[in-house]
Amino acid sequence: MKDIVVFSGSAHPGLADEICGHLDIPRSHARISRFSNDCLQAQLLANCRQRDVYIVQPLVPPTQEHLMELLLMIDAARGASAGQITAVMPHYAYARSDKKDASRISLGGRLVADLLVTAGVDRVLTMALHAPQVHGFFSCPVDHLTALGVIADHYRRRDLSNHVVVSPDLGNAKQATLLARLLGLPVAAGNKQRLADDKVVISSIVGDVAGKKVIVLDDEIATGGSIVEIVSKVVEEGCVEASVACTHGLFTGKAVERLTTARHIAEVVTTNTVPAPENFPGLQVLSVASLFAEAIARIHEGQSVSRLFNGVDPAYAPPPEPEGLF
Repeated sequence: MKDIVVFSGSAHPGLADEICGHLDIPRSHARISRFSNDCLQAQLLANCRQRDVYIVQPLVPPTQEHLMELLLMIDAARGASAGQITAVMPHYAYARSDKKDASRISLGGRLVADLLVTAGVDRVLTMALHAPQVHGFFSCPVDHLTALGVIADHYRRRDLSNHVVVSPDLGNAKQATLLARLLGLPVAAGNKQRLADDKVVISSIVGDVAGKKVIVLDDEIATGGSIVEIVSKVVEEGCVEASVACTHGLFTGKAVERLTTARHIAEVVTTNTVPAPENFPGLQVLSVASLFAEAIARIHEGQSVSRLFNGVDPAYAPPPEPEGLF
């Protein structure tokens, strides 16, 4: 990994250290300071000139602070004559602001993408965007990883007879279907209506869950309202036990209390795209550091990142080479 340097903001240095461990390089240090007027300043404490720079910073609460840190670090790298700057955002929080669903409403997903490019980023590396159209918000290359293979490996270690994969809503049904295919299981989905940011109603279940154990899959768990609602609904339909899995376990507000006191939730599984809460007993945290490390190595060497999707997501995996080429 010659001529590569990895920095981390304050959002998740543990993940950055783990990624660097897989790359067999030390994490380079940065200093984030605050002026008396509350303005932030970022200083990179390693040489960046003509080097391949990666800045690891998921956008997690306090999201605005971490976003500003990332923008300042990108600007600092550009000013230090970095050869290429990649923002490694395992969680892109503003991906949820992806459509105009009310009058005079902002599109934060596109605005933040423009800010990153204006700051000087050349490439973005992220995981499990809330909606695939967020790709189009960026005017720079975006490598979009998936944690489905890691999650599937977790469940393959147990007896999956009598299991069903369940999506809380039809919008996430594609990801649930991919996990179901990896595990050789049927799939079901909830018919969800969101009334507010922390309030949803699931009116029905599409699919058979009676007498089954379910694996509820979502891309992100924030307050836990959707998860508790879908589990309650599948229990009404005859489900006997639920395991909950997600890529981004934010667990904000009363999420930990909701999920730990829900009687039919046997376990909660997440990845380390964001820092895990300290007060969540029994939480299963799966590491995606090796995926990000391999993606960084492939980007640095000019190799195909889509090879990481082989056997996981055919939409992003490279197509087979046709016969007869010369």
